[in-house]
Amino acid sequence: MRLLADENLDADLVRALRRRLPSLDIVGVQDVGLGGMDDPSVLAWAADQGRVLVTHDVNTVTRYAYERLDRGELMPGVVIVPQLAAIARCIDDLLLLAECGEEGDCHGRVIFLPL
Repeated sequence: MRLLADENLDADLVRALRRRLPSLDIVGVQDVGLGGMDDPSVLAWAADQGRVLVTHDVNTVTRYAYERLDRGELMPGVVIVPQLAAIARCIDDLLLLAECGEEGDCHGRVIFLPL
């Protein structure tokens, strides 16, 4: 599973994912030149690249993701990590999705952690 870490995603969470699973294919929006871009642009890039967006933004990203689906546009998936959720549990759940899931499992879905 290929992931895109949203600009607002806790950097400690991303570091922990990379440390626990070095082979994980995760890039940050800043790494790919999307820093400061609006949510529809980030979702469009994620769709073009086949990456599941991981974010804390439960309000606007989910709305734009569902709008993409309503228009019949590609949406490889969004994983919402609530700000107040236990970070260790969310790391475990993300690793579970990445290691046990198959390409396309998140397609067209908005998944809320913890699982």
